[in-house]
Order: sequence, then C-alpha cells, then structure tokens
Amino acid sequence: MYSLLLAVIYLSFISLGLPDSLLGAAWPSIYGEIGVPLSYAGILSAIIAAGTVLSSLNSERLNRRLSTGVVTLLSVAATAAALFGFSHSGAFWQLCLLALPYGLGAGSVDAALNNYVALHYSSRHMSWLHCMWGLGASSGPLLMGMALARQLGWQSGYRMVGTLQLILTAILLLSLHLWKKPAAEERRDRAAALSIGQVGNIPGAKEIMLSFFCYSGVEQTAILWAGSYLNLAHGLSSDAAASFAGLFCMGITLGRALSGFMTMRLSDKQMIRLGQAIILLGVILLLLPLGQYAAFAGLLTVGLGCAPIYPCIIHSTPEHFGAQRSQALIGVQMASAYVGTCLLPPLFGFLARSLSVKLLPWWLLLLLLVMTLSHEQVLKQCKA
Repeated sequence: MYSLLLAVIYLSFISLGLPDSLLGAAWPSIYGEIGVPLSYAGILSAIIAAGTVLSSLNSERLNRRLSTGVVTLLSVAATAAALFGFSHSGAFWQLCLLALPYGLGAGSVDAALNNYVALHYSSRHMSWLHCMWGLGASSGPLLMGMALARQLGWQSGYRMVGTLQLILTAILLLSLHLWKKPAAEERRDRAAALSIGQVGNIPGAKEIMLSFFCYSGVEQTAILWAGSYLNLAHGLSSDAAASFAGLFCMGITLGRALSGFMTMRLSDKQMIRLGQAIILLGVILLLLPLGQYAAFAGLLTVGLGCAPIYPCIIHSTPEHFGAQRSQALIGVQMASAYVGTCLLPPLFGFLARSLSVKLLPWWLLLLLLVMTLSHEQVLKQCKA
C-alpha cells in the first residue's frame, strides 16, 4: 500500500508540472491566431497565479473537510477540464475565464500533496517528488512542440496534456481507498482551521513566508531572464541563449534527483544551508568576468543550489511548527511562493530595462541574502 500510494503521488506531481510550462510554449502560436498582443500572456499568467494563491490559502479548510486524495482528485479533474476548455477556445476572454480553474486546481493539489508527503514520508521522497514536477514541466513543452511540428495546432497540444490529466483522474478515483487518514489526523481535522491572521502570529511564520517569497524570486527570475542575460550580457545569439538558458532547469531537476540520496545522510537544515552555499557559488561564477562558459556553469550551479531548498523547507514544516499546523503553514508558504513568482521576475524586468540586464547576478545575490537571513531566523525562533 505504502509503495503503491507513493507511485500515485509521484504521478500526481508529474501531472502538476505538465501544464505549468504549456502556456509559454503555446503562446507564440496562440496570440496571433486569436488576435491579441504578445504581452497578453502576462494577463493569463497573472490570472492562473491568482487562482493558485487563492486555493493555496484555502488548502487547510479543504483538506480538513475532504481527504488529501479527494482534494487531489478534484484538483486534477479541474485542471483537465480547464485544459480541454483551452483547446476549444477561440477568444481571449474564454482563455481568461478558464485560467481561473487552471490555477485553482494547481494550488490545491500542490499544497495538499506537499503536506501529505511532509507528514508521512521521508525527506528523500519530498526531493524526488519535486523532481517529478520538473519531469512534468519539461515534458509539457515537448508535447506541445510535437503537436505543432505535426501541424496539429496548439489545441491538440492542450488536448494531449488534458487527456493525460483525465487518465490520472481515473487512477486517483480508483486509488481513493489508499488515502485513509490515521486516527490522529482525524482528531486534528476536527479542530478549527487557522485563519491567515492566526498563521501569521505563529513564531517564525512571517520569516518562512519571506524565505519562500525570495526563493521563488531566485528560481523564477533565473528561469525567465537567463536567456536575455546570456544574449545581452554575453553576446549569445537568441537561439543559443534560449538553449543554454535551460541549464538552470537542468541543474534544479538533476539536483533534486541527487538530493533524495543526500537526505539519507544530511538533515533538512543541512540540505537547505548547503543549497544556499551552492547558489552563492553559482552567483559568484556569474559575477566573475570569465566569459560564456563561466556563465553557463553559474546558471547550472544556481539550479543545483535551488534544488534542495524548496522541498526541504516544506518537509521540515511539521517539525518546526507542529503536525497540527503544517497544512495551514504549507498553504501559506505556497501562496508566498506564488506571490514571489508574480512580483519579483517582473520587478527585475523593470530594473533590466531601466538599467541593465547585467544586474541579474546582483539581484539573485540580494534575494539569496534575504532568503538566508529569514530562514536562519526561522531556525532560531523554532529552536531547530
């Protein structure tokens, strides 16, 4: 039962990653066909993120009323419906309408599964879980590219991923009996859910929210702006810059696979500090005037450093804040991460346009510093 449920959870996280990068891959084909400006992708992305934040903040209430299995089932089903809706949309307003369930489904399943694994599985499984997300996020654009290369249209790409989500929905429906809650969890769920204000008053909660906010800024700024940085700061052609920008994602996916083995010997706290030190090394490589290859190594190294931080902070949440409050804390952490995703990469874009994209390493360094200091405060207040 233990291994079978874990396999279902891994599949669920692959499915969580599949839609995440579809919009970026499909948008060059979508915006011309429906007659809207290129920049409107940002509107859709913001609506999806808003839905994700909303569902993350309400994840504790959902999980207390329903089991994690039911929340995951409903979330994946909602995402599948949104994907099929996208594939039949011919107007921008329709995409905007469907973007809300797209985001709501993602936020619910993300917070629910992260909390479930944090409570029931070891740290190595949390790292491998997030490696599965990377596998899904990498596969989504490949499926969309396959549909476009065969002249099937972006709609077929969405239908392909929607079909995979429907298959997972059926698997989740058949596996609901595996998600039974222990008696201790049943008692915990009968207690009142914490409000956002109550969560914020827990010692260390504000600091962990800030840490997640900054971590997400490091990750998403690197993903969004690495290509422009290589193009404008190191003189790579647009196609070469796009290819080598993927080194960051390669680093984070490989790092999470390796982190699963390293957590067998190192604690979550040690893994987080190690990740922060590796990010610092990567930033130094980006800052040194050693040319393109140092920049490539820097991006790969920053990705490797990011790898253990997110899963290990989540896995340590029950230990730091108590199992009875972990779902509330993880929901707020997820929301903080998504807010960081919404705000920090565009803010760097403003700085890059006003000053220079060469500021990218300094921006990553600033976010790393705030993230590190805030997480150390969490450890101090939680006496970890």
